[in-house]
Amino acid sequence: MAFADGADGVAAAFRALYGSRPDGVWAAPGRVNLIGEHTDYNDGFVMPLALPHTALAAVARRTDGLLRLHSADVPGGVVELRPEALEPGGTGGGAGGWAAYPAGVVRALLDAGHAVTGADVHIASTVPAGAGLSSSAALEIVTALACNDLFGLGVPRWQLARLGRRAENVYVGVPCGIMDQTASACCTEGHALHLDTRDLAQRQVPFDLAAEGLRLLVVDTRVQHELGEGAYARRRAACEEGARALGVPALRDITPEGLDEALAALGDPVVRRRVRHVVTENARVEQVLGLLDRGETPAIGPVLTAGHTSLRDDFEVSCAELDLVVASANASGALGARMTGGGFGGSAIVLVEEAAADAVARAVTDAFASAGHRAPRLFTAVPSAGARRLA
Repeated sequence: MAFADGADGVAAAFRALYGSRPDGVWAAPGRVNLIGEHTDYNDGFVMPLALPHTALAAVARRTDGLLRLHSADVPGGVVELRPEALEPGGTGGGAGGWAAYPAGVVRALLDAGHAVTGADVHIASTVPAGAGLSSSAALEIVTALACNDLFGLGVPRWQLARLGRRAENVYVGVPCGIMDQTASACCTEGHALHLDTRDLAQRQVPFDLAAEGLRLLVVDTRVQHELGEGAYARRRAACEEGARALGVPALRDITPEGLDEALAALGDPVVRRRVRHVVTENARVEQVLGLLDRGETPAIGPVLTAGHTSLRDDFEVSCAELDLVVASANASGALGARMTGGGFGGSAIVLVEEAAADAVARAVTDAFASAGHRAPRLFTAVPSAGARRLA
């Protein structure tokens, strides 16, 4: 769907729903993370890129403090609430499920002292939910950007990302880091975003795979994850325990050169594995950055695969379907592959030469069929623009 058509369609649906025209239409993308998983809440490095898939929101200002929310993608009618009544965990005020994400953003804006006097919102998204591609961050950022523009708040993009994270941490109850929201808000077309999650320093890294005869496949295993059920929180808690035991503010402060000494000082084998993943994953982000800067893009493939091994064995967030994508893709000629996103399902990425892309895609699909798994969905990741106003 072209953006213009999407904007017109969402605006028309808004008019049918609320009986008036929206004040504008905004878009915010999902993301795929090239490298740097579970490092963002450890003050580490990440390198996501925005996808063409977006959450579109038609929005109109209100002056009575009421927030009315509707999704084209979730059964049910309009959700009406007053954001000030929203409580931590998405409870109170009438918000629950998907509505807690945009409602949490409005509440976070109010918490920060911004004058948001209510809104009517209609959202339609092409970001696959539960696929590890940040459908929730797209909801948050499209809401934040619309409010920022409509109410003239003047909040910079990086701060909108922080408000989106606050919404998810406090008002949804998922202890995520800052990567997903920053990618949705700040990525640019044709680039991956190198982000230092400690100080939010950003660098747009040229990433034109097509010009190099390469393709980045996204393989959605269609295994749904639910990060709010506790597994994500347990991983984060183990990282924080490791940092406390080692006397550092965050695992970012453990260097690769100091890793062996740090591991020797940790008694809990689970915490030891979590620490090893974070420290080595930060190093892999910097390794990928160096290879891209030198024009050695095919050489990032083995680094991606090494990242998957670490996520599987040390962080223990992979699953049989994700492991099968990586194994079958690499066995059929891919340059490298790894799971992407929080894990426990979702998607994997596969770096492949253009000439081999169809054969690798068939090999992955055939492997799923042979294993009795539901057929995966495959598409090419095209580095796309971050959040923007469409109409």
